[in-house]
Amino acid sequence: MKKPAKLSELVIGIKGAGEMASGVAWRLYMANFHKIFMLEAPNPLAVRREVSFCEAIHDETKTVEDVEAVKANKIEGVRTIWDADNIAVIEDPDWKAIDELKPDVVIDAILAKQNLGTSRNEASLVIGLGPGFDAGKDVHMVIETNRGHHLGRIITSGFAEPNTGIPGNIGGFTEERVLRAPADGEFIPQKAIGDSVKKNEIIGSVGDVAVQSQIGGVVRGLIRPHSRVSKGLKIGDIDPRGNVDYCYTISEKARAIGGSVLEAIMRVYNLNVSVFL
Repeated sequence: MKKPAKLSELVIGIKGAGEMASGVAWRLYMANFHKIFMLEAPNPLAVRREVSFCEAIHDETKTVEDVEAVKANKIEGVRTIWDADNIAVIEDPDWKAIDELKPDVVIDAILAKQNLGTSRNEASLVIGLGPGFDAGKDVHMVIETNRGHHLGRIITSGFAEPNTGIPGNIGGFTEERVLRAPADGEFIPQKAIGDSVKKNEIIGSVGDVAVQSQIGGVVRGLIRPHSRVSKGLKIGDIDPRGNVDYCYTISEKARAIGGSVLEAIMRVYNLNVSVFL
């Protein structure tokens, strides 16, 4: 492993630019790693849009807690974005930019609950978030993403905890706080992120079928209006704590995972020898 002259010169590639990926990118940026590029699908459907850099794919730019990400229409534009002290977001579902930009660190933050093709040959340090990765084989390290005692644990051999299929507990609610598409079709919202709602209030509709909240609280996340969705897809979430500020700030889970990714990088690049020799 070649150690850069300055840690701040590390090139970091992140697969995905949704909520958790953005929390990681934000934390690395705040630790003065500013050569970050994020790879996204052509039409990302983030729920927590106000804290997801993938919105730059739709809107050209997205700012999360004073850190700005900018869409790069070509690989050549990435360095221009870095020169302006911003994070680059690239529409690149096949991860071709990894071959061209040759990052020192690759982080798979797609949270697909399975490995979609990430290999530890992609960079000197490859990190996978959550289940689906075998640390020491697919990737060098895995970060535990399951809420609870082990959240953020760095795994150097083996797997993260398996996917439970149950949303994290917030304010005593799990599945009840999640809004799911009741049918296939186009989502038409009647509420917006940050709105207060009551139990059984209509949030929007998919086709002719209403989407209702199961609990009262604040709309913390909601997919973009007029998105095409399939029945059962997560399209929003209600925060029962009722604090509007939480809609626009990174969650404690994303901050914890971001901190663990930062630690993983420092474990390797702040040493004189590689832990993988």
